[in-house]
Amino acid sequence: MSGVPEQACLVEIRDLNKAYRRGDQIIPVLRNICLDVKRGEFLSLMGPSGSGKTTLLNLIAGIDRPDSGVLKVAGVDINQLSEGELSEWRARNVGFIFQFYNLIPVLTALENVQLPLLLTSLPRKSRREHALAALEAVGLADRLDHRPSQLSGGQQQRVAIARALVTDPVLLVADEPTGDLDKKSATEVLDLLAQLNDTFAKTIVMVTHDPRAAHQSKRILHLDKGVLADSPNDQ
Repeated sequence: MSGVPEQACLVEIRDLNKAYRRGDQIIPVLRNICLDVKRGEFLSLMGPSGSGKTTLLNLIAGIDRPDSGVLKVAGVDINQLSEGELSEWRARNVGFIFQFYNLIPVLTALENVQLPLLLTSLPRKSRREHALAALEAVGLADRLDHRPSQLSGGQQQRVAIARALVTDPVLLVADEPTGDLDKKSATEVLDLLAQLNDTFAKTIVMVTHDPRAAHQSKRILHLDKGVLADSPNDQ
């Protein structure tokens, strides 16, 4: 988890458009989005429900594809990749943090964190070492044999963050990572994300509806009806 130059541009978006089709209807979701995200940046996307913030996050992460425009991550135009290439690119470059953790109930914390490494050529011993290091980074080295049901919500989210970190991705994307947590656990998870950003220079793009969560980041952008604008409280 080595540091990276802060000022280099990691995500470049130009004139990005996305619409969904419902029968004969075309519903615009994102309109002419232009955005740069620097390496080492912690960016929050805010906006009302249906504003397009999760759609934009999914496009950046390569989960979905835009209808038009340019979307480059670390210089790679991911919209030009085939489905197979895009899947491999996601596995190598993006760590995902979801609202509801998405942990496998029958696996221990260590086994859950190792899951993304099963897609790599790393031997078993190296996979275990990487997973241990990720759990240590999130403060859960003493919980590696616990299953999700034996962990609090905040601890489960930290396991999920360790899983997102274990491949040392260039980009972390978080969709409402504190939305299912109590205030104390949410604060701990946000402090952890800020630490990963400050200490390891991890680039984080987070969708949130919570202004307190957003202000833990270093820049806030608002989406409204698919149009992007700086927040008046932009840091």
